[in-house]
Amino acid sequence: MANNQYIHPVFLVLLSGFLFFNSVRLSSCQSIARCVQNEKEALLKIKANVTDPSGRLSSWTGEDCCKWEGVVCDNSTGNIVQLKLRSPQIPDSFPDNGTNYQLEGEISPSVLELKHLNYLDLSLNNFRGSRIPNFLGSLEKLRYLNLSGASFAGNIPPSFGNLSSLQILDLNTFYYSSLESDDVEWLSRLSSLQYLNLEGVDLSKAGSSWVQATNMLPSLSELHLPACGLFEFPPLSVVNFSSLLVLDLSSNDFNSSIPQWLFNISKLAHLDLRANNLQGNIPHAFANMTSLRELDLSENSLIGGQIPKDLGSLCNLRDLDLSGNDLDGKIIEFVDRLSKCANSSLESLDLGQNNLGGFLPNSLGQLENLKILQLWGNLFRGSIPESIGNLSALRELYLHNNQMDGTIPESLGKLSHLVVLDISGNPWIGLVTEVHFSKLKNLKELHIAKYSLAPRLTLVFNVSPEWVPPFKLRYMRLRSCQLGPKFPAWLRNQNELHTFILRNAQISDTIPEWFWQLDLSLYELDLGYNQISGRVPNSLKFLPQSTVYLNWNLFSGPFPLWSSNVSALYLSNNSFSGPIPSDIGDRIPMLTDMDISHNLLNGTIPLSIGRLSSLTTLSISNNNLTGHIPEFWNGLPFLYAVDVSNNSLSGEIPSSMGSLRYLRFLMLSNNRLSGEIPSTLQNCTTIRTLDLGYNKLSGNIPTWLGKSTSLWILRLRSNLFFGDIPSQVCSLSSLHILDLAHNNLSKSIPSCIGNLTGMALDMDSERYEGNVLVTTKGTEYLYESTLYLVNSIDLGYNSLSGEIPDLTNLSGLVILNLSTNHLTGKIPDSIGSLERLETLDLSKNQLSGAIPPSLTSLTFLAHLNLSDNNLSGEIPSNNQFQSLNDPSIYAGNPALCGSPLSNKCNKDLVTSDFTEGDDEDGDDFDKKLFYSSIAVGFIVGFWGVCGSLAMKKSWRLAYFRFFDKVKDRLILLVIQRE
Repeated sequence: MANNQYIHPVFLVLLSGFLFFNSVRLSSCQSIARCVQNEKEALLKIKANVTDPSGRLSSWTGEDCCKWEGVVCDNSTGNIVQLKLRSPQIPDSFPDNGTNYQLEGEISPSVLELKHLNYLDLSLNNFRGSRIPNFLGSLEKLRYLNLSGASFAGNIPPSFGNLSSLQILDLNTFYYSSLESDDVEWLSRLSSLQYLNLEGVDLSKAGSSWVQATNMLPSLSELHLPACGLFEFPPLSVVNFSSLLVLDLSSNDFNSSIPQWLFNISKLAHLDLRANNLQGNIPHAFANMTSLRELDLSENSLIGGQIPKDLGSLCNLRDLDLSGNDLDGKIIEFVDRLSKCANSSLESLDLGQNNLGGFLPNSLGQLENLKILQLWGNLFRGSIPESIGNLSALRELYLHNNQMDGTIPESLGKLSHLVVLDISGNPWIGLVTEVHFSKLKNLKELHIAKYSLAPRLTLVFNVSPEWVPPFKLRYMRLRSCQLGPKFPAWLRNQNELHTFILRNAQISDTIPEWFWQLDLSLYELDLGYNQISGRVPNSLKFLPQSTVYLNWNLFSGPFPLWSSNVSALYLSNNSFSGPIPSDIGDRIPMLTDMDISHNLLNGTIPLSIGRLSSLTTLSISNNNLTGHIPEFWNGLPFLYAVDVSNNSLSGEIPSSMGSLRYLRFLMLSNNRLSGEIPSTLQNCTTIRTLDLGYNKLSGNIPTWLGKSTSLWILRLRSNLFFGDIPSQVCSLSSLHILDLAHNNLSKSIPSCIGNLTGMALDMDSERYEGNVLVTTKGTEYLYESTLYLVNSIDLGYNSLSGEIPDLTNLSGLVILNLSTNHLTGKIPDSIGSLERLETLDLSKNQLSGAIPPSLTSLTFLAHLNLSDNNLSGEIPSNNQFQSLNDPSIYAGNPALCGSPLSNKCNKDLVTSDFTEGDDEDGDDFDKKLFYSSIAVGFIVGFWGVCGSLAMKKSWRLAYFRFFDKVKDRLILLVIQRE
């Protein structure tokens, strides 16, 4: 809601007109006097003190200064009474003709010679941060002072308090300068003041004194203090704002509830409290402010609760804005009360961006003067009520981003004054026919869209191809609505379109010739996610900074080249063929985003791309491009994402890529690139995703990678890297995907790899990380929008040795693949603490020992491979291992036993002999019998041999001679072999 749109301009015009006629005092009986000489000299000094690049003061020559531009004299005395030097140029803007109309410099003290001056307007000039002169407070006859937007800075002179005749004071900074006032006591002395605007002036050091100072101005009718750094509503026992009509306190930081004394300002017609961090419910006391015509409480996210139904009793309200708050509940009672006003004045109702819900009430249709209705960004559901057709004055209707899952009524077609219809972002159902648009002759904007790409479209356009719409649209956005299979013929007369979107409309057709002949000049063209075929001509025209989406179709033919105004080009997932035009960088020089991936393009990467100095994203992946990657990257300073993967590019990675200081995503995988990773890439300190997989790169993995602490994904798989994994990799605290598989890496896994804290973090918000293939469950999957949720370590198919390090800290790890290496030792018990692990592959190593029982606690484990190791013992059979019953998981471990292998464990064989049965007495008897048998056997065996030798000497001698002969033969055998 504009703060000055209705009352302020009218007030200023009437008051300035009164001042003008009062000062001129025309007289038919008296000749018009010429200007006073000393005042003329004062004007010339004022002119000499400023620069005037546009020559606005060029008329300040000649004898009669009363005829000079901006000078108004009293006709009877010739004294200068008004000085109107307002610039026609808004600060920091540049006129179309290139002329600077702003006066610059300083205000000369000679202005004090104009002793009869009652009107001074220096607004919108450029005094370049100089202070407001203190001597202006000596112009005691001033009734109008406007220094707004003139780029003054510093403290407002307290001498302004001497201007006791001042009626209008406008010091609005327009946010282009830093004016402030530490003490606003001077305001209380402006006893004649009727209009005060201090927008953007810093009053934070004045505390709460602003209320007391302004409360002492009995004639004040407009008070504008937005964005003044106010933070406190002090209590006010006596309210003297008896004349106040307009109060604008927006964009401050009160962070409190609405004060009660506001409701005692009985004549208040305009109240703006938006963007103030106000909190609590909307007070019912607003119902007593019957003079209110404009009320703005928007953008106070802490204002909650339901809208009081009593607010609907304000029948004089013209504009009500409650958007951007935390309001909830239904609006039926509030709207019902509004609709009962005999002569409702409401023209604009904005309840957008809250948590309001339920169905839209039928009583909406009784607000017959309503011109703008904004209910967007809520939780409304159901259908639009049929009564909407009664709002004959409605010009703008915004219902986007709700949960409205009903139908669109045909009565909508009665709104003959409707200019904007935005009902996008809702799951509408049913049919849309010609009747829905039958009388919408003024419609310029049509937005009906669902933002999902669900294959089943629930809103269907059933419109005759012969229908001629009564409107000429400028902006048409139709997303995920069924308009196909044919290209809609009813668009043939829409030759004023600037935005044309038919996205995911189930069109499987060619674009008819008549569309190309509409001679459109477009800001945005979006035909994405259809099945449109055929060639695209080069005849399309585009306006500056335009965007083109033709992705996910069946377009064919050569690469289309259009206007140099195109800034974003999305042609991915089509069948465009042939080379990328060699002069693309010259023909479309303003490109900021280019995605031509997933086509049939061939040839080399044109050198002219290096001249696209505004380019931020470049995706040319999944084509048939050959040759080297050019060394043109120094000319692309703003490049953010580069994807040239899945081509047939060869040669080395250009060292000039290291000049891309804003680079976040570099994807060069699935090519034939060779050589080492260039050391210049360490200059790309903000890189997030580095994917160089499936190439022929070689050398050691650079240690400087450890400096890329912002790295999320490092994928170097399927190359020829050798040497060890540098311990510096452990410094990548944000890394959550590490893929070094299928190389020639050796030595041990760094023990510090368990310090990769990025694999222990919970991601609570979605983020873009590119498109990367990740091997999980034995298969490669392409992750796109959910890539940020995957935590993976893949070091498989190398020559790594040693033991598996402790990974306890990697609590968020989902995939661990260490297969096909030379790892030894036991499987660490700590792996059982990785509770989110879904894939574990330790196959084809030399691991030994038992399978840790802790692995049974991995409740998300869906893919396990422990085959071809030296594991032993029994396979766990409880918890998650009950579902991991494929014998191939454990194959190649001869010492493993138990289900699902056919090898039975030893305990299974002895169980029936020693442990079966439930009788405890029987068990005790068997134990006693067992131990007794051992004792008897020992006695018989020992004394049967040793007792005989001890008792019979001849047996003893024969026994020891036998052992002596065996000893001599063994010694002789050893000597003969030597």
